[in-house]
Amino acid sequence: MTLVSRRRVLSGAAGLAAATALSSSPRADWRPTETIRVIAPAAPGGTTDLMARLLAQHLGVAWNASTVVENKSGGGGTIAMNDFVRQKPDGHTIMLANPGPNAVAFSIFRNLPYRPEQLQPVSNLIRTPNIVSVHPSVPVATIKELMAYLKANPEKLSYATSGVGQSPHLTAAWFLQLTGLTMPHVPFRGAGPALQAALGGQVPVLFDNLYPSLPQARQGKLRALAVTTTERSFQAPDIPTMRESAAELANFDVSSWFGVMLPRGAPEPVIAALNAECKALLDRPDTLARIKEIGASPDHGTPAQYAAFIQNEIAKFGDIIRRENLQMDIN
Repeated sequence: MTLVSRRRVLSGAAGLAAATALSSSPRADWRPTETIRVIAPAAPGGTTDLMARLLAQHLGVAWNASTVVENKSGGGGTIAMNDFVRQKPDGHTIMLANPGPNAVAFSIFRNLPYRPEQLQPVSNLIRTPNIVSVHPSVPVATIKELMAYLKANPEKLSYATSGVGQSPHLTAAWFLQLTGLTMPHVPFRGAGPALQAALGGQVPVLFDNLYPSLPQARQGKLRALAVTTTERSFQAPDIPTMRESAAELANFDVSSWFGVMLPRGAPEPVIAALNAECKALLDRPDTLARIKEIGASPDHGTPAQYAAFIQNEIAKFGDIIRRENLQMDIN
């Protein structure tokens, strides 16, 4: 008979308990039984598409499952979302959420056919700031100076964005509401044309996502004034936040965020397993390197935390939209 010390018995028991806990964890409990569909409510090539593909690739390996990314653009993401809420809540259809169809849409569209209650938040994945910049010909270098210039020269400057109701547009609208200033809006069909108009000086002020504006600012083609998140971007620590730029903007916080949702009614083990894999994805060095390239930061949380965050986003954008009297129909 082999004698085993008490320390080894206890150590072995602890290891067995840990192994048992791991094998019975939600991440290990649930596995898909068919192909996983990850829906990207946008065209290929953007951040939504990127995160959908990173998630699908990770889940395919982690769950030893077949995965496919389906791009469904149109209606600012609302067409894909309306179809998604009708899918089986069994974990095999996953949505890549973003502010447009999951926060802004509930206030801006008169004929929106789905509601927040039909969606189950799982976790956010990343957040990235918006940025305010000007053409070098504009004689301002800070948000405070822009405010003073607009006060002294009302209607002289106009601002470009990627479109009415998009995050950059609502960023600008909130800035003007909080400061009591006015500035004509020139919406474009996408971020690319808006950026080109600002680079050419046709529209001297630009509200945009951090990329691709930041590289233009680093080259001196634009002058960056502020980022819109609560903290400075790690990609541009020299650019101040809106909050620190003026007292009127003390509560300013706007970001572009991309997370994961299931249809409402998904079983708790499915939600927990997918949440755990979201964290595992964001813990990977290759994922962190990839999202750093686009100026984003990881932002994993519990389903309850993500749900509370989205409710705050709905309320914030809803207030901005009501004050702007913005109402649209889904075409």
